Amino acid sequence: MFETDYPCVVLAGGLGTRMQSSVPNVPKSLIPVLGRPFIEWQLEWLVAQGVRDVILCIGHLGGKIRRHVGTGESFGIRATYVDEGDALKGTAGALRLAVDELDIATPFYVLYGDSLLDVSVADVTSTYLEVGQPALMTVFRNNRQWEESNAVFNGRIVTRYEKLLAAPPSDMVYVDYGFLIIDSLIIDEFVPAGEVVDLAELLGRLSTSGQLAGLEASRRFFEIGSPAGLVALEEYLATKREGAQ
Repeated sequence: MFETDYPCVVLAGGLGTRMQSSVPNVPKSLIPVLGRPFIEWQLEWLVAQGVRDVILCIGHLGGKIRRHVGTGESFGIRATYVDEGDALKGTAGALRLAVDELDIATPFYVLYGDSLLDVSVADVTSTYLEVGQPALMTVFRNNRQWEESNAVFNGRIVTRYEKLLAAPPSDMVYVDYGFLIIDSLIIDEFVPAGEVVDLAELLGRLSTSGQLAGLEASRRFFEIGSPAGLVALEEYLATKREGAQ
């Protein structure tokens, strides 16, 4: 079984504004999914993929996440925390805080706090090492089916990554899948300490300079960032559970 020494940073500090009316005063990571807090599904997936060292970047209602996960021992992981409090620094700013506070000196995985994925971490890791670029983005051939595509991928390198385009070009048929590997040196170099920086800015910069490797996932992603996304995830997991019985 594959096991890795790379830590995984879970970006779990977002405000979750689209879900607040449905699940008030609950951080996204603790939103119930088939009766279990979402973070438990994520941690179960990480453990199955051979990841044991998990860093939770928390902020909004982060104390509730910390109390639920604790040391991580009961979930089969070692959990540590980086708390932005109410002064959120953006997704890249949160990674810079994690690198600084925990002295991360290796490449590390990044998992978005609202995503449940189906991709091999072993394959992601071997591709990252083979291609030899400072970062790797998993992508999915979305064709604008679930959300706007935002990436151009040539089978080895993500040659363009740009979010929120009003009209994505015809060759932009991939979407960021929600799982990355990033060399900590890149965070040191390109993300100023203490500033608000979105990870999309860094990834876009790496893509235009040919430094963003890619790996295509074959199965769609699920997310709980919206009520519709939560419904789709619960339907998928219920069907999967029935099939396993």
